[in-house]
Amino acid sequence: MGPSEPPQSSTRRRKHATVLRACAREAVRSVWRNKARSTLATLGITIGIAAVVLVIAIGQAGSQRAQVELQKLGDNLVWIEAGSRNIAGVRTGTHGTTSLTLEDAEAVRSEVPLIRRISPQVDGSVQAISGMRNWGTRYRGETPEYLAIKGWSIASGHGFSQDDVEQATSKVLIGQTVREHLFDAADPVGQLIRMQGQVFEVVGVLAPKGQSSDGRDQDDWILLPFTTAQQRLKGKGSAWLDDILCSAVSPQAVDPAITQIVALLRQRHQIPAGEEDDFNIRRPDEILKAQVEASETLQWLLICIGSVSLVVGGIGIMNVMLASVVQRTREIGLRLAVGATEWAVRLQFLGEALVLTGFGGMLGVGLSAVGARSAADALGWEVSIPLSACGVAVASAVVVGLFFGFYPAWRASRLNPIDALRFE
Repeated sequence: MGPSEPPQSSTRRRKHATVLRACAREAVRSVWRNKARSTLATLGITIGIAAVVLVIAIGQAGSQRAQVELQKLGDNLVWIEAGSRNIAGVRTGTHGTTSLTLEDAEAVRSEVPLIRRISPQVDGSVQAISGMRNWGTRYRGETPEYLAIKGWSIASGHGFSQDDVEQATSKVLIGQTVREHLFDAADPVGQLIRMQGQVFEVVGVLAPKGQSSDGRDQDDWILLPFTTAQQRLKGKGSAWLDDILCSAVSPQAVDPAITQIVALLRQRHQIPAGEEDDFNIRRPDEILKAQVEASETLQWLLICIGSVSLVVGGIGIMNVMLASVVQRTREIGLRLAVGATEWAVRLQFLGEALVLTGFGGMLGVGLSAVGARSAADALGWEVSIPLSACGVAVASAVVVGLFFGFYPAWRASRLNPIDALRFE
């Protein structure tokens, strides 16, 4: 057994605990006696805490939404488009030139080991007809690997195979928007549609993806073998590709893969050094990542603005506490005269400041929960108050209470008992 605890230490600890409990009770009583003043004093804290918590909640919801959009883009997507972004001062972009071929796609597949999947792509606009219904949409000619690259699944039916690509069969997959406009609630699998006078069989329906980050409907598409699109929709003799969609082996491999693809295609297209590429490579995830970074910057800016409300609320708390010290000068003098220590008086007034800011913090968290529901309805997002934000609210309330309550508490503890008892 270790040495027993000195009696003086145990007695001192019990005395401190008794003083703390007494100060806490007195702080709560003092705040409760002045309900209206206490409520007004905590209004700034309430607004500041609500603003900070709500901004954190909305920022987190926005980040989660951006992550979902990133997943929708595809599996480490590398998107090669035909046409340069700038040729002789003219911005052409995709469909502007006929510079990509199937041989280019096969060269990328065989000579760039960082690329895991690849799908040549041919696309365009088309009017789809089923019975008496018709719908203007877009088509994409692909290979079976396209669904894996874009992370797209099939809700009903099945996809087309590599044999369908080699034989240029008339099979199509349709998105949910196309299904609703052409078939309503009927099962489209096995049904026929017409595009540009050609008949196609619907073999599957794609699972819904919803809108993209730029507001485009990702379900308003028809997929078919790219060879079929070239021969039956683009026209005979069309051997060019609009795009080549690739999937890198990992997120870290995307940039090195792009470097290798640029070098390979420039060599294949015999582009001299210093001249513009006749193709361009896009990374849609960079746009979303830039949006995430911008939203995070805006989030911090709004948190700083909300913190201004906390400072204003803290100043209000300090003013109320200073007024309380003036009003209770005789009471403080009496406490000091009968033996209360400066530490006990200081602790009592700090306790009152903490009670006020704690009350404001609780109201702020409640107000932020109401604001989160309103924001969720307005934005269409799932906005919830994270536990981390509640922790920030509690910590902020404590810091504000201690910081702005210290000077009034120190001033109360430094009063001269005799002068305080004479105060009128």
